Parts: sequence; C-alpha cells; structure tokens
Amino acid sequence: MKIGIGYDVHRLVENRDLILGGIKFDYEKGLLGHSDADVLIHAIMDAILGALAKDDIGKLFPDTDPQYKDISSLKLLDHVVELMEQMGYKIGNLDTVIICEMPKISPRRDKIKNLLAEHLKTDPDNVSIKASTSEGLGFTGEGLGIEARAVVILEEK
Repeated sequence: MKIGIGYDVHRLVENRDLILGGIKFDYEKGLLGHSDADVLIHAIMDAILGALAKDDIGKLFPDTDPQYKDISSLKLLDHVVELMEQMGYKIGNLDTVIICEMPKISPRRDKIKNLLAEHLKTDPDNVSIKASTSEGLGFTGEGLGIEARAVVILEEK
C-alpha cells in the first residue's frame, strides 16, 4: 500500500471555461492555467504521483511545452493512471476536497465522481468528492481562485 497527497490552486479569470473534475461548470469565470487548469484533477494526479514517488505534474507536463496548451486534464490523468498500472498499482481509495465559494459543487458531485472513477479505473465507491467554502476568508473566500486537495491510497494489483 502507498499513500500520496496532492494540492493545486488556480486563479479565477474571465474568458475561460471553468472545468472541475472534468466537468464544465456554467460560471462567469474560469481557472487560469496552461492546460484546462482543472485543480481537482491536478491535485489527484499529484497525489497518485506522490504515492508512486514520482515527479509532480509540473515536471511531467511542463507549462513550457506547447503540446499541453489547453489540454484536457482528463487526458493527463489517463497518462498518470497508465503509469500507476505499469508500476503494479490501482486505486484503493481517493478522498478529495474542492475549496471555493462559488460555484456550488454539490449539484454536479455525482457526475464528477462517476467520471473520475471511470478514468481512474475504479469503482465510484472508492472516490470521495467533497466541497467546502473558506467562509469568505483568503483568496478562495474572496472568489479570486479555487483550490483542491487529494489523498490517495494505492494498492498492489
């Protein structure tokens, strides 16, 4: 068994789509980044890579490489899952939290959970998607950005 943690944060800006957990949200701002800036998937990938004692996503998918410009983070996640499987592991349990004031995550939670489980090649019962606000405090509380955290347990196949 291996355990990993992941964290990501991106600034909210106008004229960008908001993608969280691979799902497009109808919101007036989106996350700024080289890829689609999906903070949830980025935190999940770093948690998996950490459990495998591999480099983080910044090293694996550098923002200086044009092939990753505006790429779907689901495609990057598929690559990380392939690496995990090649190393003989599978998802045991994934626990995540998205921190933002808006948009509300709960109406889309099950869709995110099922989509991520599919890409992680695991049962949805092994995936937890939680959301929290920061009660108006800090950059997330002021609506300037969104952050996500993830903890994963990998089991040998």
